[in-house]
Amino acid sequence: MGADVHKDEDRGDSGVPDPEYLSLERELTFLLRRARANQGEMAREVHPDLESAAYGLLVRLDEYGRQRATELAAYIGVGKATMSRQLRALEDLGLISREPDPADGRAWLVDLTDEGRRRVAHVREARRARYVSQLSHWDRREVAELARLLHQLNGVMEK
Repeated sequence: MGADVHKDEDRGDSGVPDPEYLSLERELTFLLRRARANQGEMAREVHPDLESAAYGLLVRLDEYGRQRATELAAYIGVGKATMSRQLRALEDLGLISREPDPADGRAWLVDLTDEGRRRVAHVREARRARYVSQLSHWDRREVAELARLLHQLNGVMEK
């Protein structure tokens, strides 16, 4: 019954979905499709052999520093085997290093290498510069509001 209640909330009095929710769905679909394509481009800028999905791991390590492989797997939403394969590939490319966790010898700590950190920083700075260029006609308060709303949306979507 709970799903039916929520299903009716996005419909107007006529039973037709509200245009606001249709517009939101359309714009998010477009944004996510573009984001996937951009992630692949950014991954190739870090290293030509880097898989698109691995770029998010590098950004996470860049932002939060050294982490356990299990924490990374939980963040990305993949299993241990998939994470192990991705980490092995990143290590082979010289972008990350792994070492045993001194607090738990069964666990591994993963961190960016100096080269990995340099490459990720270069790509992220280029991406930020593109945002500045593309949104230069926006008021900074609008940019801040967009960031705030996206943060709020991401928080709701995590639940």
